[in-house]
Amino acid sequence: MNTMSKPVLHGPRVTLRDAVPSDVDARFALGNTPDIVKMFGGDPGQVRDITRDAAEAWVKTVADDSHAWIIEAGGVMLGSLRLHPINFADKRALIGIGILDQNALGHGYGTEAMQVLAAHAFDTMGLHRLGCRVLTFNERAIAAYKKVGFVVEGQERESAFIDAEWHDDLIMGLLDRDLARLT
Repeated sequence: MNTMSKPVLHGPRVTLRDAVPSDVDARFALGNTPDIVKMFGGDPGQVRDITRDAAEAWVKTVADDSHAWIIEAGGVMLGSLRLHPINFADKRALIGIGILDQNALGHGYGTEAMQVLAAHAFDTMGLHRLGCRVLTFNERAIAAYKKVGFVVEGQERESAFIDAEWHDDLIMGLLDRDLARLT
């Protein structure tokens, strides 16, 4: 487990916190759904039920990473997000987010979680830039990133082979001055 303490970060509705043992049960209960698996770049036709060991490994990965957080809203674990890799010399990092609770999709939790983490990255960690890659068919994620202030900087053609088809990735970036901050 990570021996460094990561800060708990708060937004109006979401809390970004370290993993706790009860997250194993929550992750196990969320399972794997074809739609969520596809948004992560997996093959929706090859979805398998999540095992308890896989849920434990997922929680351990968040717990062991000093720049990864559980996204929680209303006492419910929704997913996770992280900064990785971080390049402190160039003051930049990649951000990744996964909302695993299908009932939470489309309610702005991911947008708020990214705003909270981006503010922490810029204001506390001293970063200048965050980047991400998102599949072009993941319109919900693209809209969320744009609400935070990310802009499309490029497109990587046929970078993901999903469900027997090639798909493109958008390359998006956010500079500290462009963050749409929570009020």
